[in-house]
Amino acid sequence: MSINTTRRRFLQGSIAAATTLATTRLLRGVPAGYSANEKVNVAQIGATGKGRDDLEGIKKAGGKVVALCDVDASHTAQAAHEFPNARPHTDFRRMLETQKDIDAVVVTIPDHQHAFAAMTAMRHGKHVYCQKPLTHDIYEARLLRKTAAELKLATQMGNEGHSSEGLRAQVDWIRAGVLGPVTEVHVWTDRPVGWWPQGLERPSASAPAPPGLDWDLWLGTAPERPYNAAYHPFKWRGFWDFGTGALGDMACHIMDVPCWALNLTGPCAVEAESQGMTAESGPNWSIITWHFPARGDLPPLKMKWYDGGKRPDKPADLPDAQWRKAKGGCMFVGEKGVMCGSQIQRPNVLGALGKELTPPARTLPRSPGHYVEWIDAIKGGPAAMSNFDYAAQLAETVLLGNIALRCGQRIEWDAAEMQVINLPEANRLARREYRKGWEL
Repeated sequence: MSINTTRRRFLQGSIAAATTLATTRLLRGVPAGYSANEKVNVAQIGATGKGRDDLEGIKKAGGKVVALCDVDASHTAQAAHEFPNARPHTDFRRMLETQKDIDAVVVTIPDHQHAFAAMTAMRHGKHVYCQKPLTHDIYEARLLRKTAAELKLATQMGNEGHSSEGLRAQVDWIRAGVLGPVTEVHVWTDRPVGWWPQGLERPSASAPAPPGLDWDLWLGTAPERPYNAAYHPFKWRGFWDFGTGALGDMACHIMDVPCWALNLTGPCAVEAESQGMTAESGPNWSIITWHFPARGDLPPLKMKWYDGGKRPDKPADLPDAQWRKAKGGCMFVGEKGVMCGSQIQRPNVLGALGKELTPPARTLPRSPGHYVEWIDAIKGGPAAMSNFDYAAQLAETVLLGNIALRCGQRIEWDAAEMQVINLPEANRLARREYRKGWEL
């Protein structure tokens, strides 16, 4: 497929979707506003694991959980002990068609279903909180961003560290020029080692799905295949058809700091090296490098990602004990010095510069809480700060790393055209084909 054909399809599809979504929203109606004490009725899609954390977060933020949806009935039953008045569902499409008291939806399911669930909710005029990574593919991220803006829905991605004091302080310090011009960033995580397996081939064995699990609904947009315990629960993350590997799991947390502080969108090229990757599954380890052009007054920058036990060289001024504990983190290299941090840590400027430093003034607003930001936005307050306008661009940068990883060679990226320009066959990874009946 040619570049022009792909772009034309994207634009035509986006325009058609926008028209349909706007009409649907007008027909169904969207809550016009809430009083300060009024509860927002929330439906939770994905009722176990991280879904339970999201349920607690929504409850503490003042949301009212009115619906629980999970393809595994046992998960819904477990959550129902704490939320006995929430209506149980198996299929979120049916839930959104039949339960009319839902104002907003939280999506906490495997990566391959994020965009479909979020788009279905927005088509019904619902505000959406979606776990990271926002989507499985770049096309999906752009479509969610466009749709949320057009329908004026309150959105938030579940990279909770975005609301932490430590992360916002790091952004303030970098933007204040504490390190001078920054030309290198290094980010790393210990995943997937000890968390889930990667470097796998597709399992050949099959077995009946466990009682209560609707396997067809779990597959959703992904190609059909028989049930295997290698996929569900949780170990799906290492398989390309369902997950986005270590990068998808952690980069929207750790790369959030530099992407926000340094306006890192639209890299011009990405390259990767790895060990153990297969056509089905992510590698045992990878090192990925993004190249960003100059951005206004900011110089060109190289950002490097490490996972699976790989890390950058230890900074000379960082004590060995601190380095041993740093299973994941972020390191900025500037003209004046080096700063370390993570998605939640306070800034740590190393060496003599750090000892002499006077912390700069705060410029970013401090958060009342990641879920509270979203609930407040639904009630007419300011947009949550990891809303889909920001989160989609962060997710796109992250997902480009997986495209380079899977291609096994440097890719050159044209962000305006949403195209890999030096390797046209790679563009299928920016917009995958969906299983029949699950198209966006």
